Amino acid sequence: MKSGKLVLGVLAGLATGAILGILFAPDKGCKTRSKIIGGAKDLAEDFKQKIMDEVAALKSKAEELELLAEEKMNSLKDGIKEKVDAIKEA
Repeated sequence: MKSGKLVLGVLAGLATGAILGILFAPDKGCKTRSKIIGGAKDLAEDFKQKIMDEVAALKSKAEELELLAEEKMNSLKDGIKEKVDAIKEA
């Protein structure tokens, strides 16, 4: 989660810098508002992409863990079956 917080902090810093730069630029009000809206949309798209990348990574990790758990369960099941068979033969 440290990388997620770092990415969020960097994005927040970039957004703050961009907004301050636009607000102090010598443009007309409507042009400034357009730039702010455009920047906000770009930031939202970047954030959405970062979230989608994180979700994909988490999904992949969950699938790996599921396979590992299934392998462990099958191994335990086989071990128990062998012990039961050994007890039946004794």
